[in-house]
Amino acid sequence: MTDVKIKIIDREGVEHHVEAPTDMAMNLMEVVRSYELAPEGTIGVCGGMAMCASCQCYINSGHELPEMSDDEDLMLAEAFHVKDNSRLGCQIPITPDLDGLEVALAPES
Repeated sequence: MTDVKIKIIDREGVEHHVEAPTDMAMNLMEVVRSYELAPEGTIGVCGGMAMCASCQCYINSGHELPEMSDDEDLMLAEAFHVKDNSRLGCQIPITPDLDGLEVALAPES
């Protein structure tokens, strides 16, 4: 099993250093949920379908991420607190390339 290290800043500004498996087809939103870094029911409300923006996060490192899908782009166009580095965590699969990723969770809308 290969794990990647990710730094996640929660909505309270607390920094967490977590390890995420690359062999379980998880996405960033699922990692946040598994470490309980956001209150139950406030992240991944739509189940990871890019339909709610509750898992919006800010990418604070220079990692190459998958191209943003039309669904993700449209959802972010309707979301609050969007920045140039906003992405939906449910649309970022955990891969070995993400080792050292740094993200901050967007405020709850």
